[in-house]
Amino acid sequence: MEKKARINKTLDRDLRSRVSLEQAAMATRQQYLAPSIAFAFIILAGLVASLILGWNSDSYIIIAGAAIGAYMALNIGANDVANNVGPAVGANALSMTGALIIAAVFESAGALLAGGDVVGTISKGIIDPSAVGDPETFIWAMFAALISAALWVNLATWVGAPVSTTHSVVGGVMGAGIAAAGFAAVNWPKMSQIAASWVISPLLGGLIAALFLWFIKSQVSDKNDKIAAARRWVPVLIAIMAMAFSTYLAVKGVKKIIKIDLQTALLIGCIAATLAYFITKPIIKRQSENKPNTKKTVRNLFTIPLICAAAMLSFAHGANDVANAVGPLAAIVHTVDAGEVVSKVAIPIWVMVVGAFGISFGLLLFGPKLIRMVGEQITKLNPLRAYCVALSAAITVIIASWLGLPVSSTHIAVGSVFGVGFFREIHWRITSSNKNVAELKMIEVEKQGSPKRKHRKLVRRSHFMTIIAAWVITVPAAAVLSGVIFLGLVNVTS
Repeated sequence: MEKKARINKTLDRDLRSRVSLEQAAMATRQQYLAPSIAFAFIILAGLVASLILGWNSDSYIIIAGAAIGAYMALNIGANDVANNVGPAVGANALSMTGALIIAAVFESAGALLAGGDVVGTISKGIIDPSAVGDPETFIWAMFAALISAALWVNLATWVGAPVSTTHSVVGGVMGAGIAAAGFAAVNWPKMSQIAASWVISPLLGGLIAALFLWFIKSQVSDKNDKIAAARRWVPVLIAIMAMAFSTYLAVKGVKKIIKIDLQTALLIGCIAATLAYFITKPIIKRQSENKPNTKKTVRNLFTIPLICAAAMLSFAHGANDVANAVGPLAAIVHTVDAGEVVSKVAIPIWVMVVGAFGISFGLLLFGPKLIRMVGEQITKLNPLRAYCVALSAAITVIIASWLGLPVSSTHIAVGSVFGVGFFREIHWRITSSNKNVAELKMIEVEKQGSPKRKHRKLVRRSHFMTIIAAWVITVPAAAVLSGVIFLGLVNVTS
């Protein structure tokens, strides 16, 4: 019996070891699965380009450009899309799986249905095309810009910093342009505007988000009769959201279908706001019937509007930011075909498809890391706070469009999250200072067993400093990297 027991123990130990080895092997395979799929997509993009263009002396450059454009699109999906759905995930309005599906569908729809069919090859007028008149030089400049922007966004994703892909491309184009034609080729007034947007857009987004949160707290969630206040104000807030997103999409999201000026877009927004108010007012009343008069009830009323906001932000992002992935690629395609450099080019359908699917694949494979960063690790979000973030993002973009400021949706969205977090911190300090010390200690002992909450910070400072540092160095880092890559490409091919 003892011998049999020893044998059984030995077998159990061996089985546990085998299971542990199998689990370790599976974890290793999963670790390399996403990069393997991404690499396969990059190869597939090159093959698609080869099938469309055929194999000849000119098509090799475009095939290589298609692969690099796919790599850039993957990185945009991994980094930039987190701003659209991160707050909804952090507020538990969407699961990670639901957020990935919604973002992938609406990003692709925005890119394919409303993506800009014409794009400035020198990224928003940063470089004068006539300064880089030689087609071959221009092609290598676009290659360098695309590679450097993709590498920088990839690095930012790896360290967990949401950065502006627009600014990455701008920096890449600027660096390659300087390397190719000198500092005189750069439109420095335009660069000054972009530098100003680094400060203006996150501050404006944070301020607007904080103001909305203050209004909702003072007029709804902190009222004695929260249900009555919610029935009065939530339909108004949803109407404001409908107006903001309708105007935003009319101005920025449907350029390919029809060109709409800001005044007409605002009229469309007003009509959408009126319809939204009268549609949602009875719905909010029905949802709040027989519900407890609590802040949780108020927060839950914002869940569905928040999901709609995440979907609309994803659509608009796909419509606008796909050009960051495929703009330089479209410039390469046109220059190879036409043999000349022009200021604007049409984006071929197959190039747009590469960008759209690349963004979606990047989101699905690598997006969760930055989604958790934006939604969960900067400050604690709930549906009400996340709704303020989404609303602020749309309104800030509209204001920036009206003022003619080149802003980054990444800076605005993350700045809005910071704005909500810092408002909560300031609001807590003000309200807690109005309590007498004994009452405060008694409340804190009951809640946490310690009065230490008095000194707590509701925004994680380490993430704040990492993100700000990444924002500041994005353009110069991408520019330096692009210049080095351009010089290397020219030396290798000469």
